[in-house]
Amino acid sequence: MKTYQGLILFVLTFFLSSFTTTLEMDDVVTALKTGNANQLSRYFDNRVDLTLPDKSDNYSRTQAEMILKDFFNSNNVKNFELKHKGENNGSKFCIGILHTKNGNYRTKLFMKLKDNKQVLQEIAFQSE
Repeated sequence: MKTYQGLILFVLTFFLSSFTTTLEMDDVVTALKTGNANQLSRYFDNRVDLTLPDKSDNYSRTQAEMILKDFFNSNNVKNFELKHKGENNGSKFCIGILHTKNGNYRTKLFMKLKDNKQVLQEIAFQSE
């Protein structure tokens, strides 16, 4: 009986953790669709690799949020179109197109599991 309870608990924990990490990626995509740097920054790791058409560096969470806020405001985000997402060894990634009034940007995101939470470690925007 204890074996079955342990197995059920394991399966339930695995299911809920995978469901939660899926929600985190969905929240990140929603933040991109609306150009909401504040909502996006909730998922930042302590340091974030941020690549924009005119600059690229590793920034603190606060710096990355401010830079993204400026980028979103100056480009007036219209939508984010998700093209592909996947998972590899607990890490998640997605690729899409950020539609703005100033043009489209191919966007890549990389999230890694850290302390049982998916955190954004890399964001890249490339002009199309």
